[in-house]
Amino acid sequence: MESINELIKRYGLEEDIEHVIIPLADKKGGRKKCYLLKRRFIRIIYPGGHEADYPLEEAIEATIRYPDLPLSDAVCLLYRELDIQPPEDSKDENDFQ
Repeated sequence: MESINELIKRYGLEEDIEHVIIPLADKKGGRKKCYLLKRRFIRIIYPGGHEADYPLEEAIEATIRYPDLPLSDAVCLLYRELDIQPPEDSKDENDFQ
């Protein structure tokens, strides 16, 4: 959880006992918050019924970099940007295109 605490400090995020809270601006300039459970991994279930677990650190980073995208798309873009290979169980002919 040390790397999560580092991200919280670096980006000035909020937290409570169970969540990392990412403050965001909505399209109208208002304020909203994204709550991510403090777990080592976050599971994304894709439309085809398959699922993949991503480290919470990557989900936080993806949400901050691409706040207007669904988390599955944001993680995909983050992986491409950082040239990271996605987890094997996340690969599908419709994903990561």
